[in-house]
Amino acid sequence: MELIVNILPAFGVLALLFVLIKNIWVSKQEVGEAKMARIAKNIADGAMSFLKAEYKILSIFVIAVAILLYFKGSAEEGSNGMVALSFVVGAICSALAGFIGMRVATKANVRTTQAARQSLGKALEVAFAGGSVMGLGVVGLGVLGLSG
Repeated sequence: MELIVNILPAFGVLALLFVLIKNIWVSKQEVGEAKMARIAKNIADGAMSFLKAEYKILSIFVIAVAILLYFKGSAEEGSNGMVALSFVVGAICSALAGFIGMRVATKANVRTTQAARQSLGKALEVAFAGGSVMGLGVVGLGVLGLSG
């Protein structure tokens, strides 16, 4: 059992390495016409603006809950303030996964559309690569967060 606990972070890093490789691959796919690229940029800018606004609000909530957890954890027997730190690390990992996923999803959308002009198989390849980034980003960051 101890061996699994010791090598678990390596699997988180491996998942994030795969995320990086797939992200680079998706980025290298053809964007298409200038009009498609312009629309995709506007969508990506809007998505990032949304995340920025969401994370501002969310950070207030995270800080408030972390403070409550710190004082509650410090007051309980058998617990301590590290509960608050764990909560904050989890929130950061979750936010990072959302950011990575949104970045790649907005990149993959226009590239999938362009790939569909060539073939359905190529479009599915690009779409699944983009989707796998989000899924494995969540898994990799989750594993690192839990094992770290």
